[in-house]
Amino acid sequence: MNCLHYCIEAADLNAHLFRVTLNIAQPDAQQVVSLPVWIPGSYLVREFAKNLQRLNAKQGRRQLAIQQLDKCSWQIDCKAGQPLTLSYEVYAFDNSVRTAWLDSQRGFFNGTSLCLRVHGQEDIPHQLQLQPVKGQTSWQAATGLTAVKTDKRGFGLYQAANYDELVDGPVELGAFWCGSFKACGIEHRFVVAGALPSFDGERLLADTQKICEAEIRFWHGKGAQAGRKAPHKNYVFMLNAVGDGYGGLEHRNSTALICNRRDLPRVGDHKTSEGYTTLLGLISHEYFHTWNVKQLRPDAFARYDYTQENYTPLLWFFEGFTSYYDDLLLRRADLIDDATYLKLLSKTINMVAQTPGRQVQTVAQASFDAWVKYYRQDENTPNATVSYYTKGALVALCLDLSLRTEGHSLDEVMRGLWKRCKAGPMREQDVLDELQALTDRSWHKELQAWVHSTAELPLARLLEAQGIRIHAEPGNFAQHLGLRHADANGSVQVKGVLRGSAAELAGFAAGDEWLGLEVGARGQHGHWRVTKLDDVPLLLGKERKAMALVSRDKLLLRLPLTVPQQSTVWRLEATTSRSNAWPAA
Repeated sequence: MNCLHYCIEAADLNAHLFRVTLNIAQPDAQQVVSLPVWIPGSYLVREFAKNLQRLNAKQGRRQLAIQQLDKCSWQIDCKAGQPLTLSYEVYAFDNSVRTAWLDSQRGFFNGTSLCLRVHGQEDIPHQLQLQPVKGQTSWQAATGLTAVKTDKRGFGLYQAANYDELVDGPVELGAFWCGSFKACGIEHRFVVAGALPSFDGERLLADTQKICEAEIRFWHGKGAQAGRKAPHKNYVFMLNAVGDGYGGLEHRNSTALICNRRDLPRVGDHKTSEGYTTLLGLISHEYFHTWNVKQLRPDAFARYDYTQENYTPLLWFFEGFTSYYDDLLLRRADLIDDATYLKLLSKTINMVAQTPGRQVQTVAQASFDAWVKYYRQDENTPNATVSYYTKGALVALCLDLSLRTEGHSLDEVMRGLWKRCKAGPMREQDVLDELQALTDRSWHKELQAWVHSTAELPLARLLEAQGIRIHAEPGNFAQHLGLRHADANGSVQVKGVLRGSAAELAGFAAGDEWLGLEVGARGQHGHWRVTKLDDVPLLLGKERKAMALVSRDKLLLRLPLTVPQQSTVWRLEATTSRSNAWPAA
């Protein structure tokens, strides 16, 4: 059988180097290979080739010349049809879900960081040989790739149908905690690296099982055959628990996650902390992606181009709608109650409301610009764009609540799209077609207003129709000023200034260090040192005008500050008389 064979070794733990040997049984003459510049699900050109070194090529004993074609591609001066062996090293020291990591405690990699793509042979079988790590007898290996011949620790031979499948199966290495469960008959494995001794693995498994069962039944119904209809036959959760971190990346039958150690459930503690709820929401989000973006996906992702950006205006659907359902399905799995769900929804609404960029970019434009805006955030990002995660979730909310007034729900639309698009590439027109088929009317006006304009969403009206009372409450002082900051080193460090805010009108800029405050005309009520932002309202008292003393590039500036009337934030609460099924069903 003609296939490509990759052998992965942890060559040097302290130098953070993987060694890769790639055997190409039937190369083309002048074979071209390349390493991806990005990883699907994370929309940023990351230049993985910067970590590749010592590339070597041989046919038999003959050393071959290698010509680099561009930043990530190489041409091998080889003959056609004769076995070709490439070897190289990859530096792995990014402790995220997107690239690769290797040290004395743990290893992890995505295929996009380690596995060269052999041009012209992307669709033949690809094999991955994981070598045991020398001197690490307690280390195991976990991956969603199909095992061919492995030992009890998981090291050995794996196979993928093609290159896309190979690089969509990340690998976790180390002395990790491991547990398993079945959801609707599908085997699920959960591995956790870095957990503290107090970690309650059994609770994590039980809660994750509820999430998986809720989502499988969401897509495939409550019958006994639901699990057989799912796109995956097994699944692996890979969680890296760290001192400070959060994130996840979806794959076809696995996910890589990062959380704070303190957010893991603890033995003997039956309360659900805010951090643990956030972790469950992350698990729910990445698992939902198994259907929504890994199978049902933008038409631009029908086949990935690993050499450059892959643009789509549909991330509001694939990330935003997934964000809507991640917490909603926690509620349906009875892992949170209505009050907690409404608190989480209030947070999403306030995040969008406090983003001036929502009036600058539509959520479709923000989706297309993800490569240069959302994934390249700076101090001006909140003023220039809107998150397709949060606003996309609110678009989903508006659609769901609107549909419910007509006797339907967004659930039906999602399942209808799964069938309409045959669990494959999707266009925005498919969404409109499915909505019309369900309700016998056009939804073009709604999508035009909610997705392709910067008009405010009709949240209040739709929520009130569901018996959800909306309370306007005072925001915090930073929200009053329109300031994003950090209290550090005995002063207020300005991180960002929101458009049209009191802070912008006063002349604050990102990078300023707020040192002091002169209260009243010419400081008649005192010249005060400011060490944290919460000092300011105390020092102001009833005064609304003051002079802020800031340091900018070591130059001291006096900025005339007028504190506005209090800003407001939303808090949602269900009325006691409501009889609506949402959000529990």
